[in-house]
Amino acid sequence: MDLGEEELQFLCISDILKESISIPKQSPRTFSLVTLTLIFPLSFAILAHSLFTHPILSELQTDPTAPASDWTKLLIFQFCYLIFLFTFSLLSTAAVVFTVASLYTSKPVSFSSTIAAIPTVFKRLFITFLWVSLSMLVYNIVFLGFLILLIIAMDMQNILLLLFSVVVVLLLFLGVHVYINALWHLASVVSVLEPVYGFAAMKKSYELLKGKIGMGFVLVFCYLAACGVINMFFGGIVVHGGNDYRVSTRIMVGGFLVGLLVIVNLVGLLVQSVFYYVCKSYHHQGIDKSALYDHLGGYLGEYVPLKSSIQMENLDA
Repeated sequence: MDLGEEELQFLCISDILKESISIPKQSPRTFSLVTLTLIFPLSFAILAHSLFTHPILSELQTDPTAPASDWTKLLIFQFCYLIFLFTFSLLSTAAVVFTVASLYTSKPVSFSSTIAAIPTVFKRLFITFLWVSLSMLVYNIVFLGFLILLIIAMDMQNILLLLFSVVVVLLLFLGVHVYINALWHLASVVSVLEPVYGFAAMKKSYELLKGKIGMGFVLVFCYLAACGVINMFFGGIVVHGGNDYRVSTRIMVGGFLVGLLVIVNLVGLLVQSVFYYVCKSYHHQGIDKSALYDHLGGYLGEYVPLKSSIQMENLDA
């Protein structure tokens, strides 16, 4: 993050990746501990989840008359998994965004200061997440409606309706789903670094994404694709490969894929932080580093000047 504010807007996707990968070198101990305590549990849970649910699902599929306790066990496990997933996702986001911003403003960085800031940052991220969840709920309802239409079209063998349904479903998944994710990632950074969160952060994210939608789309799509490929290999070899691979092979492959997902998640969080600064630069919204320094200090209980402004613009705008 040694580039000037005006230079950031000219970064291409490969430049953003290079800049993101170089950030942990500025504070390797802090990023190592954040990765070990937050990002690793998150990545392990994402992959190991299928290891625990697969035996239960197999039993339920082979025995339609399975007792209600098996369904209860599955629902409880799924509920606990989702709580764990979103909690550690928000904790990881809070830690990485705060640490990157601290480095950007030359604020002293340590694992203890990052952990101390997380509780306050987490509240803001959680409120933003609730607004994103509401958007995803609306999207999923529409998506489900067109999936049902697709099934009806297949059953009726209506070629025109089938093509229309396929196109809409693909557009909804590839377009709207990825776009909402891009808004969410950017809104998460806004929630940490600016005096807004929730719907206001979503609105600010929408404004920042203008002119950079293509870049944001590619970054999020590549991240989701990488996670999808890792999950596919984990499921095929580790979860369902009992008859084709030895236990030692499955353990080694599983360990490698978990490590790979840890790297993907860490780089993804770093990229979303850098992308925020790129969008700010593109819209010529200067960042007052001293004000941002004070804002970050506010999370740690430090004195924050009443008139400090993170942006060189009216905060009421």
